Amino acid sequence: MPDENRPQPNLAANTPPQDVASPASHLKKELEEMEALFGAQPRMVQHFLQAQANQLAQAAVDKPPQARFSLPDQVVIASSKGDRKSAPIPPGQREQLVGGLMDRLTRIDTRLAIRQRLTELEQSTSEAVAAGAQLIRHATARHMVHSMLPSGRSVEYEAPGGDSIPSIPAADSLEPVSAITQASDAIVEEGQADSGRGELQVPFVPAALRFYLPQWVAFDEQDRLLVGSIAEAEAHVASMQRYVAVLHAAVGLAPYMVADDDYQAKRYGMLGQLVNQGRALARYETREIIRTIKRRAEANDLNRGLSLSLPYFDDQGLEMRARDFEVVPTGRVMFVPAFVARAAREESAKVAQDTRLDPATRRHLVEELELLDQAFSVPDSRHRGGGRA
Repeated sequence: MPDENRPQPNLAANTPPQDVASPASHLKKELEEMEALFGAQPRMVQHFLQAQANQLAQAAVDKPPQARFSLPDQVVIASSKGDRKSAPIPPGQREQLVGGLMDRLTRIDTRLAIRQRLTELEQSTSEAVAAGAQLIRHATARHMVHSMLPSGRSVEYEAPGGDSIPSIPAADSLEPVSAITQASDAIVEEGQADSGRGELQVPFVPAALRFYLPQWVAFDEQDRLLVGSIAEAEAHVASMQRYVAVLHAAVGLAPYMVADDDYQAKRYGMLGQLVNQGRALARYETREIIRTIKRRAEANDLNRGLSLSLPYFDDQGLEMRARDFEVVPTGRVMFVPAFVARAAREESAKVAQDTRLDPATRRHLVEELELLDQAFSVPDSRHRGGGRA
């Protein structure tokens, strides 16, 4: 199974001619065929499929032990002559259950079970059942991309150092400020009931407006905190991770969705924002670690050894992780700042050779270790003590 966390190709740009047999053209053709089949269904059938898609998409994201969905009573399919005809689905095959006793005993992932069940139905000898399963799959993936996730601003990112994921807003990406506040320029807050105030629009800061969804931007370009607390910043990063996870789940269900223009725009916009803000969160927490070490050193509280768990953002896993290393062995060793600088330089050399991390993540982690090195390279007679930070 392909790695769903790996950045998908940008099919919206440099699309090859249709007569060239490329993966992009095949996926685009498959998407168009499914859109045409869905559009050929009667209005009532389309509404039914959308209702089932809403239910099944939520199950694919929340992963409950069981999920139910139903096939429509009839679907429009292509006949052998090339025209379309209506075909009924047998009543005994309409109601479907995912996550039965056997699935629970084998602890199969609900998302995988949904895909397997739809694949089984698509291989049915009944054309109507197979078409119904294809329509459910398409409607579910389409709902996940188009309806479950909000659309954002038009953005352009740059890739520093040749990163595989562009994450730095382009210098000219900040649109001119309009005299009229647009919906994407502000967040709506509800007024207090007892004050008699209605909804209040709070404009985003310019730094946030350079990203796809400004409401989830917690740090500016200088890593300054734009929200009330670090916990709120972590919640924003978690929201962006869930956003990307829903896109990945949609592609896992229907791979041809990578050819969808809305998918391409949402993935590009949110992936760059997530990497940018994840790295900023890691750097912010690194500076907090530096302040903690200095504060504890001032209190002579670092004389029993020191180990660090340095946070960083992994571009491959799209998640926060930690790099653990020892600064001062456990024991009664008088702490001096040079120990931290030396340990940071030694760990930086190890990180540079760690092929388990992609080049962009290695550069990001080395930059954080350089922050530690710079913060403690100059001897400071005030810093004496011991413990664990």
